[in-house]
Amino acid sequence: MFSTLANQIFDEVIRVYHVIDDVSQAFSNPYPNGDVKHLLYRKCWIDTVQWHYEDLIRDPQIQPDAALVLKRKIDASNQDRTDFVEYIDSFFLEKYKNVTPQADASINTETPAWAIDRLSILSLKIYHMREEATRENASTDHRAACQAKLDVLLTQRQDLSVAIDQLLEDIAAGRKYMKLYKQMKMYNDESLNPVLYAKNKN
Repeated sequence: MFSTLANQIFDEVIRVYHVIDDVSQAFSNPYPNGDVKHLLYRKCWIDTVQWHYEDLIRDPQIQPDAALVLKRKIDASNQDRTDFVEYIDSFFLEKYKNVTPQADASINTETPAWAIDRLSILSLKIYHMREEATRENASTDHRAACQAKLDVLLTQRQDLSVAIDQLLEDIAAGRKYMKLYKQMKMYNDESLNPVLYAKNKN
């Protein structure tokens, strides 16, 4: 099942990242270009670094200049995240390009890669919630509450994994079809963001 592969790679990425646990550490992808595992590994690495960016920017003692630099990194990370979702969807479009949809085929509310994006984030939630559920210097109540949340997250990952595999099976069988809508982000576009194009007139 595709979700089994994805979850294994996501867990691998998160484990490797936390060996050093530094947002500035060097990135190395163990899987070759052209392999979907390469895309999954890179996608989860982006998510993992961004997770820790989001922790850092919430430091109440962060200096404004440092916060602005970090915000720019988060913006760039969001762009990378969206790009890799599209790359993964492009992989599926190519894989299923010769499938003829059935006459009553329907389209899903989200593409496979956007569901996989949620699966990657769930892996991060599970990792960090497990840390809290087993943190020795936390209170018993805190650990119990986090264990209860962890149980829900694990069930959620199982359900989402089943749904992703079912969606891919339906696409492969022609019961569903997919489309790839390229991103329509406006705030980085100098012709669409009024703050940017107003400055360009000056």
